[in-house]
Amino acid sequence: MGTMSSKKLTPKDKDHRPEIKARGHRYWTSKRDGEVQLRQEDAFASQPPVTVHDMVMNTAIRYANYIALGSKHRNGWHLLTYIEYYEECRRAAKAFLKLGLQRFHSVGIMGLNSEEWVIASIGAIMAGGFSVGILSTNSPKTCQGIAESSEMDIIVVDNDRQLQKIIQIQGYLKHLKAIVQYKEEIRTQLHNLYSWRGFLDLADGVSEDTLDQVIDSQKPNQCCALVYSMSLTGTPKAMMLSHDNITWTTEITAQSLSYKSPPEKQEVLVSYLPLSYLAAQLFDMWLSISVAGALYFAQPDALRGSLIDTLREVKPTIFYGVPWVWDRLLDTLKSSQLASTPLRRRVDKWAMWLGLRANRRRMLEQAHPPLCFSVAKKLTFNLARRFLGLHRCRHYFNLGAGLPGATLEYFLSLNMPIRELYGLAESTGIHTLSSQEDFRLLSCGKSLPGTRTRTQKENEEGTGDIHIWGRNVFMGYLNDEEKTQEKIDVYGWMRTEDLGFLDNDEFLYVLGNEKDIITLSSGEKINPNPIEERVKRCIPIVHYVVLVGQDAPYLCALLTLKCQVNMDTGEPRNALTSEAVAFCRQLKSQSTRLSDIVYDRDPVVMDFISQGIDAANAQVTSDSAKIVKWTILETDFSMVGGELGPTTKLRRANVAKIYQPEIESFYEEDEY
Repeated sequence: MGTMSSKKLTPKDKDHRPEIKARGHRYWTSKRDGEVQLRQEDAFASQPPVTVHDMVMNTAIRYANYIALGSKHRNGWHLLTYIEYYEECRRAAKAFLKLGLQRFHSVGIMGLNSEEWVIASIGAIMAGGFSVGILSTNSPKTCQGIAESSEMDIIVVDNDRQLQKIIQIQGYLKHLKAIVQYKEEIRTQLHNLYSWRGFLDLADGVSEDTLDQVIDSQKPNQCCALVYSMSLTGTPKAMMLSHDNITWTTEITAQSLSYKSPPEKQEVLVSYLPLSYLAAQLFDMWLSISVAGALYFAQPDALRGSLIDTLREVKPTIFYGVPWVWDRLLDTLKSSQLASTPLRRRVDKWAMWLGLRANRRRMLEQAHPPLCFSVAKKLTFNLARRFLGLHRCRHYFNLGAGLPGATLEYFLSLNMPIRELYGLAESTGIHTLSSQEDFRLLSCGKSLPGTRTRTQKENEEGTGDIHIWGRNVFMGYLNDEEKTQEKIDVYGWMRTEDLGFLDNDEFLYVLGNEKDIITLSSGEKINPNPIEERVKRCIPIVHYVVLVGQDAPYLCALLTLKCQVNMDTGEPRNALTSEAVAFCRQLKSQSTRLSDIVYDRDPVVMDFISQGIDAANAQVTSDSAKIVKWTILETDFSMVGGELGPTTKLRRANVAKIYQPEIESFYEEDEY
């Protein structure tokens, strides 16, 4: 690698940083070159703001020779140290400038997680542009909307399949100057298409001083990244994140979780969830840089089965997953337990009983574990963690929708407390967090230091609209002043549109979203989420529950059962999961497939589900909240089927459209 100038090796004098002033509006802006007032009133929030470049450079200076990135090639792992990582980001920044990246224009990145992905993202920011992650599953039309609204000068793709999407739309993109392809050999010849190596070679045509001038012009309260909402119709909204949104949120999160830094200890992470998803980007890219962690990229087929192999090889110290990843790990563990000897199963059952009891007491009383806990650890807990490749892990997180209580309890019984967090793209991916000290099952934890959370318009049960405040709150929606004003008030509070409550100890519990509320024909409003969770607890073989009944006289429910997933396509199979099969055996049912239950009307299982619905109905406070009719769908939900979003969040509008005949059949005999 080339040597760095003395200018680059010295952190910038803070007096040299341009003064931060808000132009036009206090806490928000919708202009791409706008600046915002930072929320620094709190002691925790008063840390001096820094740009993304300064955060990356400071880590490169302090931890120059520690491993930053690891990518697996056929002949082993290709490793980059922090000083090499920083140099590659500078080369990418200079190459973007050479290609004509304009200030406050964007670079789109669409492809699987890789060192090129993160280097392109940081390079785009260093060059004065916006980093924009684009989901690999987006259609050409969606890509076009994103490229046009963000004024995209350059698009970086990983392979020919993604390249073809851009070729289809490039005639409509007036700002597009170049395309860079970083994986596979280039099969299509275009005058403005570059390989990754050819792209980086362009850096030689731009001086270090030219780049430094661009870096020096950047302010922490200016935009550096855009995150696009997963809109079902029309162009997705563009959320503007400032340098400070990223650097401050990263720093305060690392502090809250007591992450270690070298030489005391180096955190190790595995990157496998799409980096276009902001929470994954925050944990993978930004948090690892903040604490000089080592980030290893999983194989392209990670979510089709190779993830556990990578975990066993890399041995991460931090691991996070979305609900369906935790479901898959749970099923893998349960399959292993079912295949073990009767003695082994008895030992595991005892150890897990002890683990759940001890961890529950620790949560509430901070009590020390019993003496035999270390025996359970050696006999069961350590073996389960090693089996998953998580034996060095100190932190487990769930991103996206909340996990069912049964899943949380299962992992807690194995001494693997999965911590929930709450965040939106508009809060830089995180706002509340469960830590080792502050942990409650089903809670999203407490607000990050220096941020605030409140609820308004509480109902009789204490559930209200969640509002948040802090330096993690985004700048605004690009080019949409009206929606930004609706979102952020004059005091800087942001309306999340989520519903929940804070308990006496300030733990946040999220219970749904305003858009989920069902209004019956009587005018009564029902929040479906708590009822759906209750049904899942009463019927363990049920995977998803969707309440319906908008403008109808009563509630009905669509149920799916836990089914295996085709690793290659992501489609649900007819075969039930091993957990569901084991449960059927407990009921003395021989069903192993969904069709055995749906088409053959397995009387044992159907009767159990009916009793479960009755049990759930018995716990509601109003007759209107009871489920009158229900049906089991012929397939489980999936991202491929359209019922789930990229983080497995339920897409209720899609479900209502896809299963409209089933919903209509609930009410067709009624006149209302």
